[in-house]
Amino acid sequence: MTSQFISDLTVSRRSALGSLAAAIATGTAEAAAPRKGRGTLDFNDPRDNLYAFGKITSGYGKPVIGGYHGIMYARIGNQRLIPLFGYAGTGCSMVEFDAEAGLLRRKSRETAFFTDLRTHEPLETWKNPFTEETVEVYHFYNPSLAGTIGLEMPRIVLGGGSDVPTLLNEGTAFPEENGRTMFKMPFRQVGDDDILLAWDYTHDYTNPVDPKGWPKASVGPRITPSEHFTYYVSKKELENRDLPTVRARAGFARQSNWWPWMKMGGSKYQDGILFARMFSHKGLPGTQDVHPKILAYVEKHAPEYLTPPPDFTPRADRIDVTKAYVQDIPPETPGYAWTQKRKNDVDKPKTGSGSRV
Repeated sequence: MTSQFISDLTVSRRSALGSLAAAIATGTAEAAAPRKGRGTLDFNDPRDNLYAFGKITSGYGKPVIGGYHGIMYARIGNQRLIPLFGYAGTGCSMVEFDAEAGLLRRKSRETAFFTDLRTHEPLETWKNPFTEETVEVYHFYNPSLAGTIGLEMPRIVLGGGSDVPTLLNEGTAFPEENGRTMFKMPFRQVGDDDILLAWDYTHDYTNPVDPKGWPKASVGPRITPSEHFTYYVSKKELENRDLPTVRARAGFARQSNWWPWMKMGGSKYQDGILFARMFSHKGLPGTQDVHPKILAYVEKHAPEYLTPPPDFTPRADRIDVTKAYVQDIPPETPGYAWTQKRKNDVDKPKTGSGSRV
């Protein structure tokens, strides 16, 4: 689930981490908290822009727990959208900002669940209306997602070495005369206190779920997920640097291929798509932003996911459902080499089909 974080998967990762190492060596990383007081933000300044992005999507110096929830629909050819199941989860994150080095560090733990449309409870099995097969539902748990964003717009690398990196916010991010695309998210003020922000990424990369190893779970050699956020925040809160975070509400849309646990591979519906419309929000005290049914489920099965990882060590090996699925679910094809198997330092998912392997 890439909905909560831009990971440290950028083509500029080496230079960003090198700058961070230099900052730590000189002691500037100790002053990672933003300066205090109030002051106008210049969104054309990549440093101010990066600071604002960190405050909207997370919180400085203390963990922030956010939530998202909504519905996923199926699209088959030119037919109308069909509601399938709910999609909801949590993110607990924290950020540090080094203005001198121009670096934003972020760490988080994340969950994603597929829920019953009527009860909003996480599903354990699901009757696929297209294939008539009852399948086990895969629940997503990412115990550690951490990385760094610098003053240039990230280009996210997913899939294999031959895949073209995804430029964050393609459509609003453009290179300057020197050829560099600086970190300038498209903030816009409406009225006296409303700040709007659009955040998009559209991927096209090699499917981690190889059809040779998972012929029923895989939809083919490539996948094309995209996510789109429209944030609404208070300008006064955003510019008040005494506040570690800001109340943020977002419309959240997602389009993708079928999830691997749906087992649509090889069916006549293999090329269909999923569309989701959701709410995403954070900034209320404690766990108030989490859907009550999801909060009760996480508190029962995985309460540690309501706290962030212990440190900012870069990690993104379980960045989304598809990549985590092949670490937790063995290949369907006998003799296929399971090279993606979950690392020994990662606990198995707490619930869902991944917990039973």
